[in-house]
Amino acid sequence: MTNFKEFGLKPEILKGIEELGFVTPTPIQAKVIPEVLQNRRDIVGLAQTGTGKTAAFGLPLLEWTDTKVKTPTSLVLAPTRELCMQIAKDIENYSKYLKNVKVLSVYGGTNISNQIRELKQGVNILIATPGRLLDLIERKAANLSTIEILVLDEADEMLNMGFIDAINLILASCPADRTTMLFSATMPREIQKIARKYMIDPVEIAVGEKNVSSEQVEHHYYYIREKDRYLALKRIADFYPGVYGIIFCKTKIDTQKVADKLIEDGYNAEPLHGDLSQQQRDRVMEKFRNKNLNLLVATDVAARGIDVDSLTHVINYNLPDESETYTHRSGRTGRAGKTGISIVLVNSKEKPKIKFIENLIKKKFEKKLIPEGSEICKVQLFNLIDKIEQTETKDKDIETFLPEIFERFKNITREDLIRKIVSEEFHRFLVYYKNSSSLNVPEESNSYSDERRGGRDRDRRGNDRGRAKSYGRQDDEDFERLFINCGKMDELNPQRLMGIVNECCNGKRVQFGKIEILDKFSFFEIEKSSLKAVLNKINKFDWKNRRLKVEPASSRKRR
Repeated sequence: MTNFKEFGLKPEILKGIEELGFVTPTPIQAKVIPEVLQNRRDIVGLAQTGTGKTAAFGLPLLEWTDTKVKTPTSLVLAPTRELCMQIAKDIENYSKYLKNVKVLSVYGGTNISNQIRELKQGVNILIATPGRLLDLIERKAANLSTIEILVLDEADEMLNMGFIDAINLILASCPADRTTMLFSATMPREIQKIARKYMIDPVEIAVGEKNVSSEQVEHHYYYIREKDRYLALKRIADFYPGVYGIIFCKTKIDTQKVADKLIEDGYNAEPLHGDLSQQQRDRVMEKFRNKNLNLLVATDVAARGIDVDSLTHVINYNLPDESETYTHRSGRTGRAGKTGISIVLVNSKEKPKIKFIENLIKKKFEKKLIPEGSEICKVQLFNLIDKIEQTETKDKDIETFLPEIFERFKNITREDLIRKIVSEEFHRFLVYYKNSSSLNVPEESNSYSDERRGGRDRDRRGNDRGRAKSYGRQDDEDFERLFINCGKMDELNPQRLMGIVNECCNGKRVQFGKIEILDKFSFFEIEKSSLKAVLNKINKFDWKNRRLKVEPASSRKRR
């Protein structure tokens, strides 16, 4: 298909997307839309972020919508409230000229009573996070018996967040004769199991190879000492004067710390994480989309709703626990035909992950040296000169001031004037890097064997290959160890435990540390910032006909 008109979409839909600048379908749209509309086939779509997935499923949803039906006929599941809101906004834009189409997004962290009220008023297309939707089903506020088409967007991320049980319950609650579309950037075994169990002869549609990085993205890594991580980040940001990108951190705590340091050091940066209010998130994202913000410091979950095509860089301040998540991160740059750079900071313990990710994305990382102070000063100096050279003068605006300006500069030579202007604008970099030392360290030839001693590279073996017992652990003081009264005998595993905790917190992702699943009980670590919310809610939660009991592990020792 070379034109959206060839899909046979309603004229009102075509008018709406034409106003948005849609002319030629993207590869995923060209393959998915006709397959769904003409053949009503179940779809497994494998594509990276930024390939046009929302329109690929959103346009068929609108084509099938019957506004006379007041209960939802279309359901879209997404991992985060940001992505829910983004999908709802996009579909509302597509349906601008369709009358009486009601789109509603429901997610945790907001008043559920308002969402119940809106559901009662009638909804055609429902976009939801798994945790909040389960809550609405349990309250008998959401009726899925009329669902004709179900979409699982970012399915691998929902799996990473521990929502596998919630997804199974929701899928089982929908009519068996529905049409199902599953979209994912990666295809782990658990996603394959869902496809086999709940989909009927699905057709697999892939844009590029599974997990493979975009050809538009270069992958660089910088070898660092752990104590120099933040200093290395600053040098990299300074070395790219036009940087417009996302800095990814593992935890909300690290995200806030890094953003605070950058702001304090004069960088145009702000944080984006789950502890911010919705109003704060909206404000930050508006600034970032309008390019009034150069650097967005974010967690993976908070960044899910970001839809920006012109990012120059993605910087992995910390590597993700799951290597597949790197594919999501790097896919946020190098979009819409533009090139981009994905940067990774790694210390000696993390370096073995580079090889694993290379195998996953089928591209090589280029090792880069941390820029020296003199290199940064040179880059910044000539960037300043380019800016001055390319500045358009508006004589009418300053005409009345020019005679006095010329009079005051009449005794200053051209060379001295240039020196003064450059020195004034360039002073900060000259002072900061004047006596700076090198941050580069030699890579040990035996770094792989070093990692294998004393635990055999737990992160690679565990988190990267799906047999994890430890998730996102940073500093011990940031985490609290908890006891829970169920274990292997109750069919508990790390993914299910994560899902239970996230469901109890209305889908708000909790950062986990070490997880130990024993026979009759288990231990797990969570960020202290989430402790109160988890303890308040999880002890009222029933799982497998059993009332859960969670308490600090330290209190068990005192008994």
